[in-house]
Amino acid sequence: MAMVESNVVVVVIVVVVVVVMLLLIFLLILLFFKPWRFFLSSSSTRSRTIKVDDLDRPLVSDDVDLIRNQSNELRRDYDLEGASLQNEGHFRSPRSHGLIYKQRLPTLPHHTTQGDSLVVDLISDPPEDLLFGQTLRRPLSTDQISEIQKHGRQSLEDEKFQEFVFKDILNQRSCLTLEVISGPSCGLRCSVQSTNTSRLPLTLGRVSPSDLLLKDSEVSGKHAMINWNSNKMKWELIDMGSLNGTLLNSQSINHPDSGSRHWGDPIELASGNVITLGTTSKLYVHITSQTESQIPFGVGVASDPMAMRRGGKKLPMEDVCYYQWPLPGVDKFGLFGICDGHGGAGAAKYASKILPEKVAAILSDSLKRERVLSLRDASDVLRDAFSQTEACMNHNYEGCTATVLLVWADGDENFFAQCANVGDSACVMNVDGKQIKMTEDHRITSYSERLRIEETGEPLRDGETRLCGLNLGRMLGDKFLKQQDSRFSSVPYISQVVHINQASGTFALLASDGFWDVIGVRKAIQLVLQTRERYSTDESSAEKIANYLLSEARTLRTKDNTSIVFLDFDINRLSCKVES
Repeated sequence: MAMVESNVVVVVIVVVVVVVMLLLIFLLILLFFKPWRFFLSSSSTRSRTIKVDDLDRPLVSDDVDLIRNQSNELRRDYDLEGASLQNEGHFRSPRSHGLIYKQRLPTLPHHTTQGDSLVVDLISDPPEDLLFGQTLRRPLSTDQISEIQKHGRQSLEDEKFQEFVFKDILNQRSCLTLEVISGPSCGLRCSVQSTNTSRLPLTLGRVSPSDLLLKDSEVSGKHAMINWNSNKMKWELIDMGSLNGTLLNSQSINHPDSGSRHWGDPIELASGNVITLGTTSKLYVHITSQTESQIPFGVGVASDPMAMRRGGKKLPMEDVCYYQWPLPGVDKFGLFGICDGHGGAGAAKYASKILPEKVAAILSDSLKRERVLSLRDASDVLRDAFSQTEACMNHNYEGCTATVLLVWADGDENFFAQCANVGDSACVMNVDGKQIKMTEDHRITSYSERLRIEETGEPLRDGETRLCGLNLGRMLGDKFLKQQDSRFSSVPYISQVVHINQASGTFALLASDGFWDVIGVRKAIQLVLQTRERYSTDESSAEKIANYLLSEARTLRTKDNTSIVFLDFDINRLSCKVES
């Protein structure tokens, strides 16, 4: 009896298993063939209707501002893989980022176009045509055509006013300056103009070809970018799917899905903001706006603290390089300079701010300005500016070198240059193939400086190469040392005036001692000529030359902060750039 019961149980189990397997096979067949689609297709076909207006409208994201902001983000071909490093992941283009959810875009009441130029619309009731990179264009009705013809017959005064407003807005120039204030690359600076589209967008990252190269292991190969939004007239910051994130004033701007490596939304920048890449590299944002005043010659600026050159110890950045053209309130006068600090960067930063102000204030006097133009000599202006700057400085234990090149143009478009300096930051010019040294070396070891000190009545002893521990005899600041030893001076050396023939290939090179420690004057001139030929048709050749010179100093392992200001006065090169 027990054996019979056990056999029945086995049979029941087998039957259940067979039934379950048949059900699973049936479900798999249903999922594979999807027979319900034949019933749904007919009903959906009957219910789907297409309006004529829908055919006239492009399928784009309903976030119009996002598309407009990202319309010109990738001006150059960037490697969005970040130099093919395995830990950089895969980046996503902002062009596709704004086109994920495709919805119908309602007709806009104003013109909207792509590109850098700003469209000024002074018509009170504009037509409804919508342009997005020559996408589908809605045909105009008869009423719309008549309305356009009506507004097309505006008075000549209205057209002139519109053209004036258009040019005035386009001429507004914004300058963005980034300074690394903490992290391994502390002291690194980078500037870009909103009108210099060849350099936009500005990329921040750890690997080349990032525009601001940060040697920080927490920074991604392509970490973030900054672009100029010509519609909003604002600078915008975008996280490029970085691994360790981007903060703006301690607030994250990453994509909400932190693990996706998707790009974040554009966030407006303002002067005084602090950008944090990863956890250690912080960048200070400085934005200035002014009406476009085209510098009539090429200018390039480059600097690097060379932070890891001195036995692996971090080297703080104490160089400050700057330029202003034109000087505030003084047309056709400009100042270009470098200050190299010691004991800290405070004195250099202060002097670089005050010196241009003092020169501009002196030249604002029409009599003094006319005297410079008539005599073609600005010696008194430069001497007074240095004296007034020194009087304003209250830096007892900090000082700096100061080298400035004053450039001006007369009414006949002749250019002139004159240099003044204290310290060992040097300036050289190349005019008609001749090298002209525009500065004097004020290190204690130089013959001219030892001669000056000897004339004070307290000559240096043989073999003495320092005063109170400093190797400089002239500088700005260091008030305590000047009280201890009267042989220190802040009186500048002033060069002769150089008449610049723009057809002669003239250029000027200012650099701090970190550059001249490893590269001589003749070698520097040779490097400029070679690099100039290489970038003969490039719009930003002056800047590329400055960066190339900086890279040469880095290659030769300079052990000091290095800053370079390069001026290219060759009008033939400028003409070539315009024609190309």
